[in-house]
Amino acid sequence: MPIRSGYAAGEVCWADLQTSDVAAAKEFYAALFGWRYEDQPTPDGRSFSKAFLGQELVTVIAPQNPQQQLAGSPGRWNVYFAVDDAAGLAADLPHAGGVLEFGPEAVADTGVMVFFAPPGGGTTGAWQAGSHFGAGRTEEPGALAWVELLTPEPQAAVGSFQQLFGHEVTEYPQDDGGTYTTLMVDGTEVAGIATVPQAERNLEPGWQLYFGVASVAHAVAAARAAGGVVLVEPEDGEEAGSIATLRDPQGGVFNLLEV
Repeated sequence: MPIRSGYAAGEVCWADLQTSDVAAAKEFYAALFGWRYEDQPTPDGRSFSKAFLGQELVTVIAPQNPQQQLAGSPGRWNVYFAVDDAAGLAADLPHAGGVLEFGPEAVADTGVMVFFAPPGGGTTGAWQAGSHFGAGRTEEPGALAWVELLTPEPQAAVGSFQQLFGHEVTEYPQDDGGTYTTLMVDGTEVAGIATVPQAERNLEPGWQLYFGVASVAHAVAAARAAGGVVLVEPEDGEEAGSIATLRDPQGGVFNLLEV
């Protein structure tokens, strides 16, 4: 179901990029995914860019806020879950073990935004749709295909999402003795939650985003040519097909998934 016209509460509806150099990021991702852009001014005189795949909006590339710029923070991809009542979710966070980080805040008429952290950490967005419902394409080359949260407290995080969004879950035992849990809405898997890998215990908890490509090998070559860095070389996953992990020239980390 690549083309979307709306999202149910609890589905991943959107992802966007905050970066130190919007123009450079646009060039990189256009070379990689073929996105076209429409620039929109911001009140402070800068601009963000809407990225389209065909006629559908798939993401936004936005400038970092002043605090991120002063700190020299790398680019960061954000993940948003659809919610019917952003203010209600914010009020429920303490009962679900979560921590409110930002909002709820209306973004003109487009919707209401909240950022929170589940138990164990990992900044997560929630979006109450207004005129903007989310990405118009998913699960195809050039669009967001999957997200997963890596956390030191996976069981607590799963319970928190269940309380906040009513997710059903499916558990997949792993060879290392752990469990990979998927969050589900109406029987469809929408996101994964897993323990931070043992070899990467110093890794900050957070979301891993996977963008679809027709060929991971070809996309990795294109990313290198455009100035990206390959963090994890292409490998075949047991279920997902070929995957790789990249870093864009401004430091934003993301994954490729062959779809």
